[in-house]
Amino acid sequence: MNGLSQDLGYALRQLRRNIGSSAIAIGTLVLGIGASTAIFSVVYGVLLRSLPYYKPDQIVQLWEVNSNGGHSRFADPNFEDMRYQAHAFQGMAEMYSVEAVVSVDNAPDRIDVAHVSKDFFSVMGVQPVVGRLFAVEEQHFGAAPVALISYSYWKLHLHETHDLGAVKVTVSNIPVAVVGVLPPGFSFPDNSQVWLARETDVRLPSRSAHNWQVVARLRDDASLDRARAEVSAIAHNLFRQYGSEDMTLVDAAVLPLRNALTANIRPALLVLLGVVGLLLLVVCANLMNLSLAQASGRAGELAIRSALGVSRWRLVRQFLAESFLVSLLGSSGGVIAAYFGIQGLRALAPGNIPRLNDISLNLTVLSFALGLSLVVATVLGVLTALRATSSNLQGTLTAGRTQVSSLRIQHGGRIIVAGQIAVTFTLLVGAGLLGRSMLYVLSVHPGFQTQHVLTIDLELPDLDGPKSAQRVQFLDQVMSRLQTMPGVQAVGGTNSLPLANGPDDGDFAILNPQQLSPAQQALVERSAQVSYDKAGPAFLKEFTEFLTGIFHDRERTGNADFVIASQGYFQTLGIPLQSGRLFNDADGPNAPHVAVISESTARQKWPNQNPIGQTIEFGNMDGDLRPLTIVGIVGEVRAHSLEWAPRPTIYVNYRQRPRARQFSIVVQTTSDPAAIFPAARRIIAQVDPTVPPKFNTLDGILSESLNSRRFNLLLVGVFAATALFLALGGVFGVLAYSVTQRTPEIGVRIALGASTTDVLKMILQQGVLTAAAGMALGLLGCFLLTRFLRSLLFEVGPGDSLTLSGVALLLIVGTGIASYIPARRATKVDPMVALRYE
Repeated sequence: MNGLSQDLGYALRQLRRNIGSSAIAIGTLVLGIGASTAIFSVVYGVLLRSLPYYKPDQIVQLWEVNSNGGHSRFADPNFEDMRYQAHAFQGMAEMYSVEAVVSVDNAPDRIDVAHVSKDFFSVMGVQPVVGRLFAVEEQHFGAAPVALISYSYWKLHLHETHDLGAVKVTVSNIPVAVVGVLPPGFSFPDNSQVWLARETDVRLPSRSAHNWQVVARLRDDASLDRARAEVSAIAHNLFRQYGSEDMTLVDAAVLPLRNALTANIRPALLVLLGVVGLLLLVVCANLMNLSLAQASGRAGELAIRSALGVSRWRLVRQFLAESFLVSLLGSSGGVIAAYFGIQGLRALAPGNIPRLNDISLNLTVLSFALGLSLVVATVLGVLTALRATSSNLQGTLTAGRTQVSSLRIQHGGRIIVAGQIAVTFTLLVGAGLLGRSMLYVLSVHPGFQTQHVLTIDLELPDLDGPKSAQRVQFLDQVMSRLQTMPGVQAVGGTNSLPLANGPDDGDFAILNPQQLSPAQQALVERSAQVSYDKAGPAFLKEFTEFLTGIFHDRERTGNADFVIASQGYFQTLGIPLQSGRLFNDADGPNAPHVAVISESTARQKWPNQNPIGQTIEFGNMDGDLRPLTIVGIVGEVRAHSLEWAPRPTIYVNYRQRPRARQFSIVVQTTSDPAAIFPAARRIIAQVDPTVPPKFNTLDGILSESLNSRRFNLLLVGVFAATALFLALGGVFGVLAYSVTQRTPEIGVRIALGASTTDVLKMILQQGVLTAAAGMALGLLGCFLLTRFLRSLLFEVGPGDSLTLSGVALLLIVGTGIASYIPARRATKVDPMVALRYE
C-alpha cells in the first residue's frame, strides 16, 4: 500500500507538471467514455434490459408467415386453431391497440385503448392492484362493455378512488364500467391506458383478415425451438387443409417478445453501438500517442531510475498508476457527459424507439462506464510502459540525448495514427452514405403537396349502422365551416393521411359483366341497392358464397390499399386527376357507390384497357358489400414512406363508406397553417365538444417521417466529425513530435544545402503517406461497416465511388493542413543551433 501511495502521489505530480497534455488526455477520455456510455445506455434500455413482466423470457409473439416470407397479424380462425392445437404454451391471446376518445365525467381525452382476449393477462403475468380482471360473463359478443385502466390513468383522472363503480367512463361515446386498475408501469401493448375485452368485438370468419397481434407464454418445460417447430407444423397442416385459395398463411413465426418489440430499431442501434466503438478506438489511439510522446520525453528519468536499481516491473507499475489516475478523472467526467448525452438522445430520438422511458443512467450503465475506463487504463498503461522500458535504459545515460530520439516511438506513433485514419475513414464513409441516402430521400416527390396544409386529426364516435350518418353530418359541418374561413383555399379529408398512418390493404375482386352469368349479374345489381345493415341473412349468405368463388380466381382479384376520402381531398393535396372524374356532390349515401383508383392499380389489373366504368368489390375492408364503380384515375402517392414505391390504392367516398373512426381533415391555406389553429379548434368544439382534435401540418408529418433516418445520420455524422478532429490532431501531434526529435537531422540537412521546399516536402510527405496507409486499411473497415449499414441506405450502394473518393479527398486535404504547421516549423530550424543541440 505504501508503494501504491507513492505511485499515485507521483502520478498526481506528473499530471500537475504537464497540465496541458493532461487536460487534453482527460478531455479526450471524457469524450470517448461519455459517448460510449450514452449509446450503451440506449442499447441496454431498448435491446438488453429485461421486460418488466413475470418471467419475461417465456413471453413470445407469433405471426402468420406468407409465401413470400412476410409476417402478418393473425386472422381469427387461424388464431383459434393455433391456440387449441399448440401444446408448448401455457396460454395464447389476441390483442391490438387503437387511439380512441375516452371521457371521464364528460372530460374527453385521446388515449390508446387495447382490445385483449381472455388469456392476455395470464400470459403477461399481470394482476390488478385495485378491483378485478374481466369475468367470464363479460367476455362474449354482446356483453356489456367493461374496462381495466392503467395505474397512471387511475391516479391522474380517477384521483385514486377505490369506488370504481361510481366513475362514469365512456370509450368512443360508449359507456363502460371500470372493474380494475393494473399495476404501475404496465401499458402493454404500445402505450395503452385502457383495456377492453376482445370477445365483445365481432369475430371475422375469414382466414385472410389479418387483424390481431398474438402473444403467448411458454410452458416451464418448453423451449423456444420446440414452440417454433410446433407452430410451424400446425401452420403447414392448416395450409394443406384450407389451401392458398382461402388464406395466405403457409407458416408461422415465433420470436421472444423483447426481440419482437425492438425488431425494427435493432439494426440501427447496433450500427450506432459499432460506430461509437470505433470512435472509442480513435480516442484510445490519441491517448496512446500522447502517452508515448510523454514517455519518450522521460527517457532520462527512466534511465536514472533503472541505474539506481529500479526493476522494470516497478516502472510499469508507475505508468499504470498514472494511466489509472487519468482514466479515473476521465471516466468521472465521462459519466457526467453521458448523463447529459442521454437527455439529448431521448429528446432527439424518433418516436418509433420502444421502451424510450427505460433509457437512464442506471447501475448497469455505470458499471459499463467503470469497466470501460479500467480496460482503457490497463491497456494504455501496460502498452506505454512496455514500450517505454523496452530498450537499454542504463545505456541512455552515456548515449546522449540526440541518440535517444526514439525512432521506434516515431514509427509507433505513425502506425497508431494510420489506425486512427483507418477508423476515421470508415466512419466518414458511413456518414457520407447515410447523408447521400438522406439527400436521395428528400429528392423523392411524395405525389402530393405539403406546403401550407393544415391537418386536423379526429377520433370520431363509434357509430355503426344507421347512426353512421351522424358521422357524415359532423364532418360535413366541420369542413363546410372551415371552407369559409379567411385564407382557406381548399378543404378535404381522409381516414389515412399519407406518411402518417399508412392505409390498410386487402384483396378486391373485379366484377366483370362479361365473366358473370345472368343470375350472378342480377345478384350484383341487387347488392348495389341493398346496404349491408338492411340485407337479410339469406341474401348475405348467397352473395358471400358468390364472392368466395370470385376471390378464388386470382385473375379476377388484386391487392390494394383502401382509403376513405372526401371530394375535396385530391384538390387540397394537389393529387392530379389523370382521367375520369373525382368525387362530387352527386355521390351521396343512396347513390351508386363509386371509387377512384391510382395509376398503379389501373396498370396492374387493367393493362392497355380503360378501367373507367369497371365494377369491383372491396367490402371485406369495411363490411359494406355494395360494389364500387370506378369513375376516375389519380396520380401515385407514397402513403407509407418516401422510401417505398407507391402501392395500388383504391379511394372510396366517405359519404358512402362512413365507417372510419379516425378521420383527418386537410386544409390548404394561403399562409402559415398554424395561424388558423385556434379558429379551427373553436369550430370543432361548436359542432361537437366531445371530439378532441389534434393539429399538425403536412410539412411536419413529412419531417416526422424522416426522424429515424435523421437521428441515425446526426449521430453517425457527429461521431465521424469527432473522429476526424481527433485523427487530424493525432497527425499534428505525431509530426510535431517528429520535428522536435529530428531537429539535429533537419539542421544537418539544411547545412548540407537542403532548401526550405525540400524540408517542407519531406514533412508533408510523411503525413500524407501515413494518411494514405490509413485509408488503404480503412477500405477493409468500410467493407465490414457497410454490410450492417445496407438496410439503412436508400438509392446508394455500400461501395459508392463518389462517397469513397470524397472522403479520401477530405482526409488528404485535412492531413495536409494538419501537417503544414509542423512542416513549416521544421523549415525555421537554424543549422547552427541544431548542431549545438546536444
